[in-house]
Amino acid sequence: MITKICGIKNEDTLICCEDNSVDFFGMIFYPKSPRNISIEDASNLQKKSENLNINGVGVFFNKNINEIEDIIKKVKLKFVQLHGSEDEEYIKTLNRIGVKVIKSISISNTNDLRNISNYDSSDYFLFDYKPMKNELPGGNAKSFNWNILKNLNTNKPWFLSGGINIKNIQEILNDVCPLGIDLSSGVEKELGIKDNHIINNFIHKLKNA
Repeated sequence: MITKICGIKNEDTLICCEDNSVDFFGMIFYPKSPRNISIEDASNLQKKSENLNINGVGVFFNKNINEIEDIIKKVKLKFVQLHGSEDEEYIKTLNRIGVKVIKSISISNTNDLRNISNYDSSDYFLFDYKPMKNELPGGNAKSFNWNILKNLNTNKPWFLSGGINIKNIQEILNDVCPLGIDLSSGVEKELGIKDNHIINNFIHKLKNA
């Protein structure tokens, strides 16, 4: 199973992820998020990851296309995750500069699955809880009805996200069996602060599930 941990802000947590064979680490470029990272810190983590077996992902929410291209260039990103209303042309622009795109789809009911047809140029889908107007685009520690995904019809690889933690991972594997999982709040000791001990325990349980 592909694993991604989002909201990484320091080298210590990055090394912990790599030690646990996590495939992707997410760096959030959204000032309103407690997991927001500076371009300088992200560049340092991305550079460090080049000598590790883990891929950095820049996570964005409705960022101006020129701004995101600038960040991609400065940080040397190869993967981005889009959490807003970015359209197909936006994704194609990123494709043209050689970046792979994970498109987040917010889910509250079966009808939301229809939205995947709007993003044919994305490389991956990520299905997450649909936030309320006063909530963050992601990382809210809330889940949706995973059974909705039993109606999913796509050939693209996809991640499940939203409120995943050590207590519900077995249920997820039994009921949904996604290709990948995306973690954030479920491996934190407090909002925005990752805990290496929790990461170790989660990955151990996942590997032995």
